[in-house]
Amino acid sequence: MFPKILKWVGAAACIILIISLFLPWGYYADLKQHFTGFYSYRNEYGRPGVLLLPLASIALLLIILPQVWAKRVNLFVTAFMVGYAIKSYVLFTSCYNAYCPEKKEGIYLMIFSTVVILIASIFPQLKRFH
Repeated sequence: MFPKILKWVGAAACIILIISLFLPWGYYADLKQHFTGFYSYRNEYGRPGVLLLPLASIALLLIILPQVWAKRVNLFVTAFMVGYAIKSYVLFTSCYNAYCPEKKEGIYLMIFSTVVILIASIFPQLKRFH
């Protein structure tokens, strides 16, 4: 029962991750700008949403597919996604020039949803053959 529910929780987390890429991740008062997963001032922090969006879409597809190979590939994809999300979190929330940006809801949703997706891929729903 638990993996069946976790499959849909993981699918919802993929959708939440995609939404979080468009939400503000941080407010930089010295620049008077909000950064998102697709925008940073002069692209200095890059655009992590460009990688996380396709990975979340692939993870969503692999969570729904019932094949064993899809579950194995999904474990790799989601582990990579969590690593990249941690890197992006550290990059976007780190202090610079004695200034610390204000963390917004999008960065927390991004981290939370990638961890939930990884947990959902660790415990896949597989049919047993007797």
